[in-house]
Amino acid sequence: MTSLFEEITETSVDIPVRRVTITVNGEKRSANVEPRLLLAHLLRQGFKLTGTHTGCDTTNCGACTVLVDGRPAKSCTMLAVQADGRDVMTVEGLATASELHPIQEGFKEEHGLQCGYCTPGMMLAAKALLDENPDPTEDEVRWALSGNLCRCTGYQNIVKSVLWAAEKMRNSAG
Repeated sequence: MTSLFEEITETSVDIPVRRVTITVNGEKRSANVEPRLLLAHLLRQGFKLTGTHTGCDTTNCGACTVLVDGRPAKSCTMLAVQADGRDVMTVEGLATASELHPIQEGFKEEHGLQCGYCTPGMMLAAKALLDENPDPTEDEVRWALSGNLCRCTGYQNIVKSVLWAAEKMRNSAG
């Protein structure tokens, strides 16, 4: 039995394959893909980065959010060929080998997750916000996360988590 990735990327006479090179979490990665392959599938099945989740396949839930050139993107509707030559960050790219990113710490400290399915997308949307605005208001956090749905938490602790991370990042910066 072949995997979904292998099924999607099998070559045929009718569908050409294209070589893409994407910098994922700081590492250049290449793959041969069909033009119709979604970035989420390349990340999950091709590169084995399973932190990127797919929940709706319509950009409504945000579970598939990754950062493309530092900006949030819904990988469930972005084609892998659109990411060719670009910088992509997944949730696996947040932590270092020795420590969690302050956003991850914030979600832990402020209980910003329950089932965890939406968490990777929430964290990356939060990172994009904090990279642009290191001192956001609660309303600004809510707006930045408005493209990401959570069916478990009610958002209060998610917002508190992002504000906690913002404070820690500001204090660490000097």
